[in-house]
Amino acid sequence: MSRSRLSRSLLINRRQALQAGLAAGAAALLPRSLTAAEERPDGEGAIDAHVHVWTPDTDRYPLAEGFAVADMQPPSFTPDQLFAHCRPCGVERIVLIQMSFYGFDNSYMLDSMRAHPGTFSGVAVIDEDAADVASTMRSLKEQGVRGFRIRPGERPVATWLDGEGMAAMWQCGADEGLAMCHLINPDSLPLVDAMCRKHPETPVVIDHFARIGVSGDIPEGDLNWLCELAQHKHTSVKVSAFYALGAKQAPYTDLGPMIRRLLDAYGPERLMWATDCPYQVDPGHNYRDSIELIRERLEFLSAGDKEWLLRKTAERVFFS
Repeated sequence: MSRSRLSRSLLINRRQALQAGLAAGAAALLPRSLTAAEERPDGEGAIDAHVHVWTPDTDRYPLAEGFAVADMQPPSFTPDQLFAHCRPCGVERIVLIQMSFYGFDNSYMLDSMRAHPGTFSGVAVIDEDAADVASTMRSLKEQGVRGFRIRPGERPVATWLDGEGMAAMWQCGADEGLAMCHLINPDSLPLVDAMCRKHPETPVVIDHFARIGVSGDIPEGDLNWLCELAQHKHTSVKVSAFYALGAKQAPYTDLGPMIRRLLDAYGPERLMWATDCPYQVDPGHNYRDSIELIRERLEFLSAGDKEWLLRKTAERVFFS
């Protein structure tokens, strides 16, 4: 996801941040009790649930209409460049998210998955208005894709989830266990709620906290809406893109109260950690600080919680 898109202004009224549990301060960050059955994570085998990769080889992998080489910043972020960041941190598997530079051509993502069997799962982007969208989804599932990125784009927020193509995607998602992965602002959360009611068996993933916190504040109303989606049993949230939310500075502990609210609403089984690389390793940020927020810096997370956030939730949604 591009930084400019992530920085798009939120359209929900901003209210006082950190109310109703967020402003509880240290009390909200007290450790949760452990159970005897909870496993202690060993720091290895983690899954990064959200990474983009691309190559400077635009002859073999041409850019979509409307994109130029100058848009590719950094100019290159290949799997090998990713591994240099994630493997020293004990991250062994990654969910690749189709990069917008390539439009509906998922070739580079799929080729990367084939080149590293067992390492990657994929979230593809397809044309919802194309003929027989369900067949396209099933074909991509056979190639290791487990989710499909959807977002308003240039469409009106009020109607972007309407239409026969979108309905077909959600139905196929329910039939095939394929997640609808939402890149949205908080103003779309009520619309997602309505779609979840129409398609209660469709897996749903909300990327990057629904961008709550991009303004620097954590509006209570936005967070309440995100927590409301927890009533839909197949909905999960990516705890991700720390570099772009809240104070936007390591160690990112200012995001702890929001994570605690989501943990209480969803349970650890429906939260998954992710970086949104390569943007997490832009100057001023690094990979280790992102994963260490979950591993070491939030005292309310039990060993079992960390195991879910760092591996088991993404494994269930994207590697099963």
